[in-house]
Amino acid sequence: MKLVHQINLAFALSLILVLSVTAVVIHYVLLDHFIGTQRKDMQSIGAELSAKLETAAAQSLPIDSTPIVVSGYAASRIADVEVIIQDAQGNVVAPMLAVPTYPYSEVAQVLPDYPMTSFQSAIKNDTYLTEVTAVPQGTVTLITPISKIKAIEQALMGRLMLVFAVGGVIMVILSLFITKRLIKPLMLLREELKKVKERQFSEVQRVSASGEIGIVAESVYEMAGELERYNHVQKQFFQNASHELKSPLMSISGYAEGIRDGVFEGEEIRKGLDIIMSESSRMKNIVTDMTLLAKLDSEDDIFKATAVNLKELVEETIERVNPVLVKKGLFVHPAYGDNESLMVYADRDKLLQALLNIVSNGARHASKHIYIQAGIQNGRVLLTVSDDGEGISEELLPYLFHRFVKGKNGESGLGLAIARAIVERCGGLITAGNRTEGGAVISVGFPPYRKTSMV
Repeated sequence: MKLVHQINLAFALSLILVLSVTAVVIHYVLLDHFIGTQRKDMQSIGAELSAKLETAAAQSLPIDSTPIVVSGYAASRIADVEVIIQDAQGNVVAPMLAVPTYPYSEVAQVLPDYPMTSFQSAIKNDTYLTEVTAVPQGTVTLITPISKIKAIEQALMGRLMLVFAVGGVIMVILSLFITKRLIKPLMLLREELKKVKERQFSEVQRVSASGEIGIVAESVYEMAGELERYNHVQKQFFQNASHELKSPLMSISGYAEGIRDGVFEGEEIRKGLDIIMSESSRMKNIVTDMTLLAKLDSEDDIFKATAVNLKELVEETIERVNPVLVKKGLFVHPAYGDNESLMVYADRDKLLQALLNIVSNGARHASKHIYIQAGIQNGRVLLTVSDDGEGISEELLPYLFHRFVKGKNGESGLGLAIARAIVERCGGLITAGNRTEGGAVISVGFPPYRKTSMV
C-alpha cells in the first residue's frame, strides 16, 4: 500500500475512533443531564402541588374539585409529568396529567379510572422517574417515563451525529489535500533516488520541500553531486593508472621480445635487461602505491593511531632521504619551536610515509636548500616543507594532490596523493603554495595531541 493511502487510512480510522468515543461520552452526558433536569423540574412541581393541596386541606375542599395550577416550571421540562394522589391508606384518589401541552399554565386534569396496577408497576419499574411528596391528604407521586427522555436525547444526538459526519467529511477532505502536499515531495524524491540507483548522478534535480523532508531532499542532491564527482575521479584514476602501467609494460615487452628474437647482442642485451628490471621496479612501486591508496580509502583497521612526536619523525625522515640529498648536493634546514609540545595523534608508520613523500618531492625540485619548520600556530601543530626551486605552476596548483597528477620531474603522481590521504586520516589538513622568495611550500596542520582524543 502506498504511503499516502496508509496515512489517509490511519487518519480516517483515528477520526472514526475519536468521534465514536466522543459520541458515546456525549450520549451518557446528555442523558444524565436531561434526567437530572427532569428530576429537578418534578421536585419543583411536587413542591407547588403540595402547597396547593395543603391550602385545599385547610379549606376542607375535596381533591376532585380543587383547582391545581402548575406554572413557572415548564420552561426547562424535558417530558410530560403524570401526577398520582393517594390517600393515607394508599388508595389512588386522583390521577391527573400535569401541564401536558402548551401553554404551561393550564389546570392539572384528573384522569378518570386510572388503573391501580399501572401505577404500582410504574413505581416499581426502573424505566420511570418518580418523585413522591407527602401532603395532608396522603401522598403526591409524579411519574415520567425515561423512554420519553431518551427519545428526546436520541433526537438531539442524531443532530449531533449529523454535525459530526459533516465535520468528519470536511476533515477527511482537508487530510487528503494536506497529505498530498506532504507526500508529493517524497514522490519526487523517490524519482530522484531512482536516478541515483541507475547512476544518473548528473540528472538528479533538487526537490523543493520544507522541514525534515527538505533537509533529506537537499542531502540527496548533495550526495548525488558527491557521487558524480567521485565517479569522475574514479574514471580518471583508472585511465591514468592504465596509462602509467602501460608505459613500463610496453618497455618490458619490447626489450623482452628483442632479446628473444636476437635483435640485441652483446652489451645491448645487458642494457635491455637493466631497463626491464628498472621498469618492473617502477611498475611494482606504482601498484604498491595504488594498493596503499585503496586501503587508506576503504579500510579502517589499516590505520593504528597513537601519540607521535613530530620532531622525532622529522629527524627520521631527514635521515632516510639523506642519501638522495647528498647525491644532489642539497642542504636541509630543520627548525622547531622552543619548549613546545609537537605531539600529534596519528599512525606513526603512515605519517612517516607521508613526510618521506613530501620531503622527496621537495628534493626533486629544490636547487640547493630545503627548509623544514615545525611549531604551534593558532592552537594547531604546523609543519611546513619548502624549497628554493622553481615553484608550482598556477595551472597545476589546484590539482597537486590529485592522483596521477605529475609536475616537472615527477615520478608516478601518487606520492602527494598518498600524503594527503594519510594526513587527512590523521585529522590534519595539507595545503600547497609558492613562497614569495621563490620555490614551493607544502604545509601540514594537525590538532594537538590530547589524551582525551584517544579512542
